[in-house]
Amino acid sequence: MRSGQLFKLLICVLTAATISGAALAEQTRGPVTNLPLPRFVSLKASEGNVRRGPSLSHRIDWVFTRRDMPLEITGEYGHWRRVRDRDGAGGWMHYSLLSGARTVIVAQDMTPLLMKPDTGAPAVAHAEAGVVARLGDCSLEWCRISADGKRGWVTKASLWGVRPEEIRD
Repeated sequence: MRSGQLFKLLICVLTAATISGAALAEQTRGPVTNLPLPRFVSLKASEGNVRRGPSLSHRIDWVFTRRDMPLEITGEYGHWRRVRDRDGAGGWMHYSLLSGARTVIVAQDMTPLLMKPDTGAPAVAHAEAGVVARLGDCSLEWCRISADGKRGWVTKASLWGVRPEEIRD
């Protein structure tokens, strides 16, 4: 291959990569809501059917039975949202079963809830693994959560339902 042909091939590859990157960037918004994908929500109802596809005619694969459980929306189709839980299990749920209220699951057992976002701060309580908590403010390393009347700061790494780079005021 001559250098002129190689140059044209390189330009074509770079152009295709740029177009693919732009298309990928556009896909980070849901086609229905124009909200970011993926994003976290919570289960509004005490029960929510998880279906194989985005309609009532699709088979129910299982039922989520934990009100306020955090879920990650990974897709949208009409009134349906493709969700997954912290174990990666997922399917399609009707949007009316979901809430924008943010919750998290404590992933590490006996996670200390600290008075302030500092490893040297005193603990006000400890949370067992699996506890569902309301999500408050978050910095790059810390989040404020509340559960069972207790409130405190925990390391973001000990939670599921918040992105590592996410900051909340």
